[in-house]
Amino acid sequence: MSGKPVLHYFNARGRMEAVRWLLAAAGVEFEEKFVTCPEDLEKLKNDGSLMFQQVPMVEIDGMKLAQSRAILNYIATKHNLYGKDMKERALIDMYSEGVADCSEMLMMLPLCPPGEKDAKIAAARDRAANRYLPAFEKVLKSHRQDYLVGNKLSKADIHLVELLYYIEEFDASLLASFPLLKVSSPTALKTRVSNLPNVKKFLQPGSQRKPPVDEKTLAEARKLFKF
Repeated sequence: MSGKPVLHYFNARGRMEAVRWLLAAAGVEFEEKFVTCPEDLEKLKNDGSLMFQQVPMVEIDGMKLAQSRAILNYIATKHNLYGKDMKERALIDMYSEGVADCSEMLMMLPLCPPGEKDAKIAAARDRAANRYLPAFEKVLKSHRQDYLVGNKLSKADIHLVELLYYIEEFDASLLASFPLLKVSSPTALKTRVSNLPNVKKFLQPGSQRKPPVDEKTLAEARKLFKF
């Protein structure tokens, strides 16, 4: 295994999209081998490629890495997106975990039973507006620097901007009260990161960025992963 990283996952966002974002932001070209049917997944399991019998899995630098956080941390370390010391890495991890918590809520909404969906949507809207977005706005306001940690781009910034795009799709009004995150100006994190050449390229049509989940994609995922 050498050359470009190879991403093994379903052809959708899910838990691989943060990996796609991070590789793209680092300027790393990657290949994708989509799991399109149960047989594809079984083959990966049977040949020993999936340590815990599940995807996402990334072939990189002679390894077959499983578990999303392990994959992301390796990429971030390799491409200098993980702070300069232990304290910065602790902050980057803390912010990244907050992003992951909020992202998880949004990711799971399409899977909610109809009778629970309205309550789950209301909870996601409340927590985004009153827990997660204020926390990140406060961090940026407290130090008035360009990025969350050490005034240098890190994986936390990339994960947060990915989340901001998801929130914009979900309910753009939630971002209105957070000018350091969203407002289209040079001082907003979303604008700053989106204009980085590698990220800007990834945001263009035709890139390996995945669209929002639709009913067809959801039906295919249910059939593949049997949930």
